[in-house]
Amino acid sequence: MIPRLNIDDLMLHKEVVEAIKKGKFHIYPIDTIDQGIEILTGVDAGTIQKNGAYPKATVNALVDKRLQDFAEGLKEFSSDDSE
Repeated sequence: MIPRLNIDDLMLHKEVVEAIKKGKFHIYPIDTIDQGIEILTGVDAGTIQKNGAYPKATVNALVDKRLQDFAEGLKEFSSDDSE
């Protein structure tokens, strides 16, 4: 994966060009991190909705849930520490 803006500046060794032609190597020009996530995982990254949540079964929904769990754990940790 490379940023799409860099595609015109890409310089490849002849062996790499041949591997691309044979389908043994791929270059994926991307515009966003979410596009890269989708290529790497095969799962929809998910776009934030008007309610501030991500669609279920998306990578961003899983990340958001994990971050919320961490935040909740920190709240519990700091409230236990003050006692």
